[in-house]
Amino acid sequence: MFRSAVVLAAGSSRRLGRPKQTLPFRDTTLLGATLEVVGASGVDQALVTLGGAAPQVRAAVDLDGFEVVEVEDHGQGCAASIVAAVDRVDPAADGFVLLLGDQPGVDAGQIRALAAFAAENEPVPDAVLTRYDDGPGHPLWLSRARFADLRRLHGDKAVWKLLDSGDLDVRELALPGRTVPPDVDTWDDYEALCRAAAPA
Repeated sequence: MFRSAVVLAAGSSRRLGRPKQTLPFRDTTLLGATLEVVGASGVDQALVTLGGAAPQVRAAVDLDGFEVVEVEDHGQGCAASIVAAVDRVDPAADGFVLLLGDQPGVDAGQIRALAAFAAENEPVPDAVLTRYDDGPGHPLWLSRARFADLRRLHGDKAVWKLLDSGDLDVRELALPGRTVPPDVDTWDDYEALCRAAAPA
């Protein structure tokens, strides 16, 4: 089983006023912490999308081991990153795990479990989402059989609209006792994440 992962990190962080990918977090950066998790998962291919803040991210974040996908129309939402990354997924992969670059609370075991769950189902599902106690969330697994649909996505939340359309065979990987890991859109989000990560 060849495992690919795509980390979405092309956002412009308009609400924060500076690239959130480069914000200090633990002993690295917000994006760096997420990339460390992906690296620890042992995937065979790791892609990360970058947008308008690409120069700052390249200067501040260790991207070693990741294939960088530059997203020209990054202002058009997460869908632009997915469209840009789909054709870079290795032909040996049946699909890919999709993660958010500002959600370091996901763990490496989760990524492995999601890819394994997709591979072990028969027939292979179109998508697998993570089901937490408080609702669905990332990471997601998306099948190569649906890459044509992914290439037609537009705007933010587009992948969720596709999953909710009823046109896909969507399975769920339940994580009892877990809540959706927070992501960062505002300074309040960032400060809360830092407080939660601080040593007791």
